Amino acid sequence: MKYDLSGRLVMGIASSALFDLTDCDAVFRERGEDAYRSHQEAHVDVALAKGVAFPFVRRLLSLNDLADPSDPLVEVIVLSRNDPDTGLRVMRSIQAHGLRISRAVFRQGRSPHRFMPALNMSLFLSANGADVREAVADGLPAGHVLATARIDDETDPELRIAFDFDGVLAGDSAERIFQGAGLDAFRAHEVRNATTPHDPGPLGGFLAGINRIQRREEDERRKNPAYQPRLRVSLVTARDAPSHERAVLSLKRWGLRVDDAFFLGGIDKAAVMGVLDPHMFFDDQVSHLNGTAPATPSVHIPFGVVNVPS
Repeated sequence: MKYDLSGRLVMGIASSALFDLTDCDAVFRERGEDAYRSHQEAHVDVALAKGVAFPFVRRLLSLNDLADPSDPLVEVIVLSRNDPDTGLRVMRSIQAHGLRISRAVFRQGRSPHRFMPALNMSLFLSANGADVREAVADGLPAGHVLATARIDDETDPELRIAFDFDGVLAGDSAERIFQGAGLDAFRAHEVRNATTPHDPGPLGGFLAGINRIQRREEDERRKNPAYQPRLRVSLVTARDAPSHERAVLSLKRWGLRVDDAFFLGGIDKAAVMGVLDPHMFFDDQVSHLNGTAPATPSVHIPFGVVNVPS
């Protein structure tokens, strides 16, 4: 029977985001591709250590307990430049860590992101910045997972996700005005257009999938009042009043929602992240992520005017 991906939240993950490949990458850089392949084959039964995105992926997949096992809400698929032989260690590591990931694409040196539409993916995560930029340049939703020192609390059942607004959930039209004409012009433009929703940004589809799971959790709580929802979504943006109104209206018009909203007006996002403690934060500006990434798993979305090389 054909396995239908429509209606599911489908995410692509590179092995570089899911696992810590520091040692493997060192072999590749210092000794070349043949040595790398030999290293992976020699260590095929040695499970790779957990990477930055591992806690996020594990929690996302755990939400499949809300559905019949034959019809999961979430599908995570490996997208890899590895060839199938060297990718075998990745798949065995997935099995060793108990992740319910059974599907993979191995492209032997070629970027696999072009298969995202065919696989109904609303997000691709990788620790390879060049691969992510290439995917975004092709109009696909992708994020560069940054290194972090955060140690995951595996006893915490929640999955907390935080998003920036402009250039992430929304397009960058307002950001272009801010970059070109300054803050006052930006605020005046947003007030004039307060009732006109923004165009959705690269991660709008991913949030839509997250919201579908939240609705499933609401159904579960109605059936079982003791059920505690595990999925929580926050908006964390540099917008403040009065430009916040257009952001709120845009989400509503798109049929999307967030549980929390932080309109910070230039306040350091890292301080808020320290309290909010999301398992992943998505932002389009490296200047913000330089502050958050050391203590918060963070993803750079290299989209829009702020990511155009100067």
